[in-house]
Amino acid sequence: MMEIKGRDLMNGVPKELVISQRQVAEALAEPVSAIIECVKTTLEHTEPELAADIVDKGVVLTGGGALLGNLDFVLRHATGLPASIADEPLSCVALGTGRCLEEMKTLKDVLID
Repeated sequence: MMEIKGRDLMNGVPKELVISQRQVAEALAEPVSAIIECVKTTLEHTEPELAADIVDKGVVLTGGGALLGNLDFVLRHATGLPASIADEPLSCVALGTGRCLEEMKTLKDVLID
């Protein structure tokens, strides 16, 4: 059980509720299913060379969604592929992009114009 505070959208006044883990899971079920379907569709359209790397090394979750509890397990179960959470998932994409920019000359053959 968790206590949450916010504004009641029906009448605009502050409100406090107690919600269960089950209620949170039910609220997230549809968006998580959409994420899983998007990942599956993307994997179906992945070039064979990259697909082989993904089978070997798995999928790495980044961003705020990676912080959803057990999302890596759900993705692993849905795809049959290894799935893990990146170190520093909230900032790793920005940090990696910065490193690419610093090494633009070295990476020019692998970066898309």
